[in-house]
Amino acid sequence: MGNMSYCRFENTLPDLRDCFDHWDEDLSSQSEIRAKRRLLKLCQDIIDDYGADLDQEADIRTVRP
Repeated sequence: MGNMSYCRFENTLPDLRDCFDHWDEDLSSQSEIRAKRRLLKLCQDIIDDYGADLDQEADIRTVRP
């Protein structure tokens, strides 16, 4: 089942963290290797498209109490 729109980021974050924590483990299937590459590409696309938003949020937090 897909994530509900109101909590998709909260639900996805633990799974993404788990992938990150086990990134260096050997994969036994070609489909997992392909998915790992696609995940890395997607993460790069997110940073390319929205990385500036993260910088702006950090600036806002330092200005506001």
